Amino acid sequence: MSVRVDDVFIGIELTDEAARDPELARRLEEACPVDIFKATDSGAEIVRENVDECVLCGLCLDAAPPGAVTVHKLYDETTLAR
Repeated sequence: MSVRVDDVFIGIELTDEAARDPELARRLEEACPVDIFKATDSGAEIVRENVDECVLCGLCLDAAPPGAVTVHKLYDETTLAR
């Protein structure tokens, strides 16, 4: 299972393990220049109203272990992942 939030152009997906990791949540929150991730004591939340602000910089992918975060470009049906 995973946590996924789609907006009009972009979808952001976290594995369940990544979504429940408070340390990873802090790294994602710090890495994202458009505040898509919010760190909580229980892990990461995806801030729905910021999802389409994604600039496809890949900093969240760099901050996370391979496979933990996936960015879906809904407009051309491609994904960014590591």
